[in-house]
Amino acid sequence: MTNTKKVLIIGAHGKIGKILTKKLKGHSDFEPTAFIRKEEQKAYFEEMNVPTVIANLEDTVENLTPAFKNFDAVVFAAGSGGKTGLEKTMSIDLDGAAKSVEACEAAGVKRFVMISASHSDDRTFWDKADMKPYYIAKHYADQMLQNSSLDYTILRPVMLTDNEGTGKIIASGSAEKVQDKIAREDVAETIVHVLANDNTIGKIIEISSGEKQVKEALMEMV
Repeated sequence: MTNTKKVLIIGAHGKIGKILTKKLKGHSDFEPTAFIRKEEQKAYFEEMNVPTVIANLEDTVENLTPAFKNFDAVVFAAGSGGKTGLEKTMSIDLDGAAKSVEACEAAGVKRFVMISASHSDDRTFWDKADMKPYYIAKHYADQMLQNSSLDYTILRPVMLTDNEGTGKIIASGSAEKVQDKIAREDVAETIVHVLANDNTIGKIIEISSGEKQVKEALMEMV
Protein backbone atom coordinates (compact mmCIF):
# COMPACT_ATOMS: atom_id res chain seq x y z
CA MET A 1 0.00 0.00 0.00
CA THR A 2 1.44 3.35 -1.08
CA ASN A 3 1.33 6.43 1.12
CA THR A 4 -0.97 9.11 -0.18
CA LYS A 5 0.33 12.65 -0.55
CA LYS A 6 -1.55 15.30 1.41
CA VAL A 7 -1.98 18.30 -0.87
CA LEU A 8 -3.11 21.77 0.21
CA ILE A 9 -4.78 23.67 -2.66
CA ILE A 10 -4.59 27.44 -2.23
CA GLY A 11 -7.35 29.05 -4.26
CA ALA A 12 -9.37 25.84 -4.22
CA HIS A 13 -12.62 27.72 -4.80
CA GLY A 14 -11.35 29.20 -8.06
CA LYS A 15 -12.01 27.64 -11.44
CA ILE A 16 -8.76 25.67 -11.68
CA GLY A 17 -8.87 24.93 -7.96
CA LYS A 18 -12.30 23.32 -8.11
CA ILE A 19 -11.33 21.10 -11.03
CA LEU A 20 -8.05 20.14 -9.39
CA THR A 21 -9.77 19.30 -6.11
CA LYS A 22 -12.12 16.89 -7.90
CA LYS A 23 -9.27 15.26 -9.79
CA LEU A 24 -7.14 14.77 -6.68
CA LYS A 25 -10.13 13.51 -4.70
CA GLY A 26 -10.65 10.82 -7.31
CA HIS A 27 -6.97 9.84 -7.34
CA SER A 28 -5.79 7.15 -4.96
CA ASP A 29 -2.35 8.75 -4.54
CA PHE A 30 -3.57 12.08 -3.16
CA GLU A 31 -5.59 13.55 -0.32
CA PRO A 32 -6.63 17.13 -1.15
CA THR A 33 -7.47 19.85 1.35
CA ALA A 34 -9.08 23.07 0.17
CA PHE A 35 -7.53 26.34 1.37
CA ILE A 36 -10.44 28.80 1.21
CA ARG A 37 -11.11 32.37 2.33
CA LYS A 38 -14.78 32.32 3.30
CA GLU A 39 -16.93 30.14 5.53
CA GLU A 40 -19.66 30.04 2.88
CA GLN A 41 -17.27 28.33 0.45
CA LYS A 42 -16.97 25.35 2.78
CA ALA A 43 -20.19 23.58 1.77
CA TYR A 44 -18.97 22.98 -1.78
CA PHE A 45 -16.06 20.89 -0.50
CA GLU A 46 -18.01 19.20 2.27
CA GLU A 47 -20.26 17.70 -0.44
CA MET A 48 -17.14 16.09 -1.92
CA ASN A 49 -15.94 15.01 1.52
CA VAL A 50 -12.86 17.21 1.10
CA PRO A 51 -11.53 18.90 4.26
CA THR A 52 -11.04 22.66 4.29
CA VAL A 53 -8.77 25.24 5.87
CA ILE A 54 -10.17 28.74 6.19
CA ALA A 55 -7.46 31.40 6.06
CA ASN A 56 -6.65 34.69 4.34
CA LEU A 57 -3.55 35.29 2.25
CA GLU A 58 -3.57 38.89 3.44
CA ASP A 59 -2.88 37.69 7.00
CA THR A 60 0.64 37.47 8.43
CA VAL A 61 3.01 34.61 7.65
CA GLU A 62 2.99 33.70 11.34
CA ASN A 63 -0.79 33.36 11.36
CA LEU A 64 -0.83 31.47 8.06
CA THR A 65 1.87 28.94 8.93
CA PRO A 66 -0.29 26.60 11.08
CA ALA A 67 -2.60 26.07 8.09
CA PHE A 68 0.34 24.67 6.10
CA LYS A 69 1.56 22.12 8.63
CA ASN A 70 1.43 18.36 7.97
CA PHE A 71 1.08 18.63 4.19
CA ASP A 72 3.33 16.94 1.65
CA ALA A 73 2.71 19.50 -1.09
CA VAL A 74 1.10 22.87 -1.71
CA VAL A 75 -0.43 24.07 -4.97
CA PHE A 76 -0.78 27.83 -5.38
CA ALA A 77 -3.76 28.37 -7.69
CA ALA A 78 -5.04 31.57 -6.11
CA GLY A 79 -5.57 34.81 -7.98
CA SER A 80 -7.15 38.16 -7.32
CA GLY A 81 -9.19 38.04 -10.52
CA GLY A 82 -9.41 40.60 -13.30
CA LYS A 83 -11.87 42.96 -11.61
CA THR A 84 -10.27 43.63 -8.24
CA GLY A 85 -7.68 46.26 -9.12
CA LEU A 86 -3.97 46.77 -8.67
CA GLU A 87 -3.92 46.55 -4.86
CA LYS A 88 -5.43 43.05 -4.79
CA THR A 89 -3.13 41.92 -7.60
CA MET A 90 -0.15 42.91 -5.48
CA SER A 91 -1.54 41.53 -2.20
CA ILE A 92 -2.74 38.16 -3.59
CA ASP A 93 -0.84 37.29 -6.78
CA LEU A 94 2.47 38.62 -5.47
CA ASP A 95 2.49 38.94 -1.69
CA GLY A 96 0.04 36.09 -1.11
CA ALA A 97 2.27 33.81 -3.15
CA ALA A 98 5.35 35.04 -1.31
CA LYS A 99 3.71 34.47 2.07
CA SER A 100 2.71 30.97 0.99
CA VAL A 101 6.32 30.17 0.14
CA GLU A 102 7.48 31.52 3.51
CA ALA A 103 4.73 29.65 5.36
CA CYS A 104 5.72 26.40 3.62
CA GLU A 105 9.31 26.84 4.72
CA ALA A 106 8.22 27.62 8.27
CA ALA A 107 5.84 24.64 8.36
CA GLY A 108 8.33 22.17 6.89
CA VAL A 109 6.51 21.59 3.59
CA LYS A 110 8.99 20.94 0.77
CA ARG A 111 6.94 20.52 -2.42
CA PHE A 112 5.38 23.60 -4.02
CA VAL A 113 3.61 23.90 -7.37
CA MET A 114 3.04 27.46 -8.56
CA ILE A 115 0.46 28.32 -11.21
CA SER A 116 2.04 31.29 -12.93
CA ALA A 117 1.51 32.74 -16.41
CA SER A 118 3.18 32.32 -19.78
CA HIS A 119 5.73 35.02 -20.65
CA SER A 120 6.21 35.99 -17.00
CA ASP A 121 9.93 36.48 -17.67
CA ASP A 122 9.46 38.46 -20.89
CA ARG A 123 9.12 42.15 -20.06
CA THR A 124 8.66 43.01 -23.74
CA PHE A 125 5.44 40.97 -23.70
CA TRP A 126 3.84 42.58 -20.66
CA ASP A 127 2.79 45.89 -22.27
CA LYS A 128 1.37 44.10 -25.30
CA ALA A 129 -0.74 41.88 -23.05
CA ASP A 130 -2.28 44.95 -21.31
CA MET A 131 -1.93 43.23 -17.93
CA LYS A 132 1.41 44.58 -16.80
CA PRO A 133 0.75 44.59 -13.01
CA TYR A 134 -0.35 40.95 -13.20
CA TYR A 135 2.81 39.90 -15.03
CA ILE A 136 5.00 41.89 -12.63
CA ALA A 137 3.34 40.08 -9.73
CA LYS A 138 3.82 36.67 -11.33
CA HIS A 139 7.42 37.43 -12.30
CA TYR A 140 8.56 38.32 -8.80
CA ALA A 141 6.47 35.63 -7.06
CA ASP A 142 8.15 33.08 -9.31
CA GLN A 143 11.56 34.51 -8.53
CA MET A 144 10.97 34.26 -4.80
CA LEU A 145 9.93 30.63 -5.16
CA GLN A 146 13.03 29.85 -7.22
CA ASN A 147 15.21 31.43 -4.53
CA SER A 148 13.54 29.48 -1.73
CA SER A 149 14.52 26.13 -0.23
CA LEU A 150 11.40 24.45 -1.66
CA ASP A 151 11.16 21.68 -4.26
CA TYR A 152 9.27 23.80 -6.75
CA THR A 153 7.64 23.43 -10.12
CA ILE A 154 6.36 26.55 -11.87
CA LEU A 155 3.62 25.99 -14.44
CA ARG A 156 3.02 28.83 -16.87
CA PRO A 157 -0.18 28.35 -18.83
CA VAL A 158 -1.20 30.59 -21.72
CA MET A 159 -4.68 32.15 -21.98
CA LEU A 160 -7.16 30.03 -20.01
CA THR A 161 -10.50 28.83 -21.35
CA ASP A 162 -13.47 27.01 -19.84
CA ASN A 163 -13.55 24.52 -22.73
CA GLU A 164 -13.61 20.82 -22.00
CA GLY A 165 -10.11 19.47 -21.58
CA THR A 166 -8.53 17.26 -24.24
CA GLY A 167 -5.86 15.72 -22.02
CA LYS A 168 -3.28 16.84 -24.59
CA ILE A 169 -0.79 19.68 -24.19
CA ILE A 170 2.47 21.24 -25.27
CA ALA A 171 5.02 21.51 -22.45
CA SER A 172 8.14 23.55 -23.10
CA GLY A 173 10.85 25.55 -21.44
CA SER A 174 10.21 28.30 -23.99
CA ALA A 175 7.14 30.53 -24.27
CA GLU A 176 7.80 30.76 -28.01
CA LYS A 177 7.01 27.06 -28.49
CA VAL A 178 3.51 26.96 -27.02
CA GLN A 179 0.17 27.88 -28.57
CA ASP A 180 -2.17 30.64 -27.39
CA LYS A 181 -4.84 28.85 -25.31
CA ILE A 182 -5.38 26.00 -22.86
CA ALA A 183 -8.44 24.65 -21.06
CA ARG A 184 -8.42 25.03 -17.29
CA GLU A 185 -9.22 21.33 -17.07
CA ASP A 186 -5.97 20.53 -18.88
CA VAL A 187 -4.05 22.80 -16.51
CA ALA A 188 -5.55 20.90 -13.57
CA GLU A 189 -4.65 17.58 -15.18
CA THR A 190 -1.09 18.80 -15.69
CA ILE A 191 -0.86 19.74 -11.99
CA VAL A 192 -1.85 16.18 -11.03
CA HIS A 193 0.94 14.74 -13.18
CA VAL A 194 3.46 17.28 -11.87
CA LEU A 195 2.64 16.30 -8.28
CA ALA A 196 3.18 12.66 -9.20
CA ASN A 197 6.47 13.25 -11.03
CA ASP A 198 9.51 14.37 -9.03
CA ASN A 199 11.39 14.85 -12.33
CA THR A 200 9.49 18.13 -12.68
CA ILE A 201 11.11 19.58 -9.54
CA GLY A 202 13.16 22.68 -10.29
CA LYS A 203 11.47 23.20 -13.66
CA ILE A 204 9.62 26.14 -15.18
CA ILE A 205 7.15 24.71 -17.68
CA GLU A 206 5.20 26.71 -20.25
CA ILE A 207 2.01 24.87 -21.22
CA SER A 208 -0.72 25.20 -23.84
CA SER A 209 -3.13 22.94 -25.64
CA GLY A 210 -1.33 20.51 -27.91
CA GLU A 211 -1.16 17.07 -29.44
CA LYS A 212 0.59 14.96 -26.81
CA GLN A 213 -0.87 13.33 -23.72
CA VAL A 214 0.00 15.27 -20.56
CA LYS A 215 2.26 12.57 -19.13
CA GLU A 216 4.14 12.15 -22.41
CA ALA A 217 4.53 15.90 -22.93
CA LEU A 218 5.95 16.39 -19.43
CA MET A 219 8.31 13.43 -19.71
CA GLU A 220 9.73 14.73 -23.00
CA MET A 221 10.09 18.21 -21.57
CA VAL A 222 11.99 17.14 -18.46
